[in-house]
Amino acid sequence: MKVAYFPGCTLKTKAKELDAYARKCAETLGITLEEIENWQCCGGVFTTARDEAATKLSSVRALKAAGNANQMLVTVCSACHNVIKQTNHAMNTDEEFAFKVNNYLGKGEEYDGSTKVMHYLELLRDVVGYDKVKEAVKKPLAGKKVAAYYGCLLLRPNSVMHTDDPENPTLIEDLIRALGGEPVVYSMRNECCGGYIALENPDSAKKRSNKVTDSAALAGADMIVTACPLCKFNLETNGSKLPIVYFTDLMAEAFDLKED
Repeated sequence: MKVAYFPGCTLKTKAKELDAYARKCAETLGITLEEIENWQCCGGVFTTARDEAATKLSSVRALKAAGNANQMLVTVCSACHNVIKQTNHAMNTDEEFAFKVNNYLGKGEEYDGSTKVMHYLELLRDVVGYDKVKEAVKKPLAGKKVAAYYGCLLLRPNSVMHTDDPENPTLIEDLIRALGGEPVVYSMRNECCGGYIALENPDSAKKRSNKVTDSAALAGADMIVTACPLCKFNLETNGSKLPIVYFTDLMAEAFDLKED
């Protein structure tokens, strides 16, 4: 199975392992991530101003490229996924916004909002299935107590994302079980790490990050797993006592694909 793939900027720089292991694990599961040609930054954040369209054009072009290939568009970075999926939703529900975007794109380049957007984790759950993930495991994560950290962007706004229950998600915990690990449920797993205020108010961001990592440690976790490069950076920078790893690292370890 082939799907269109939008890696995003951070997966080409500070989060290369998130990208590399996503590709390798996908191939193990019979899926090829076909990187979109000439993609550009998603914009980093979905601005809510209805009269602003320019920063969303790169997301629209990626959506259109996937649609032209008759493929769904898959993302791994939580921030990219949030921006692209909200942009796609706006193209489908806001006629004024869609009109402005298509005017920017020009005649013959219009986008109709028909591309399906999925996060890699959703692909594992809804297309591959956790049973097949379990079959691919060669080195089960037996004895590892893993705390899933969702953060803000993977789950919210729920009216658009529809990724999982925003208050009681199970998406990553079910993956941890399929890999042979023990998921640790803790109170701060879907709360903000303070990522977007780290430069403006670092003290507040540090307090938010520490609440997350302290909550996971108190619940008995050995590590925290996330899909968001910004969350990983923020939790680590603010002094986490627990290792912070990407979910693709766990998959690669369990599939015996991990490099030294």
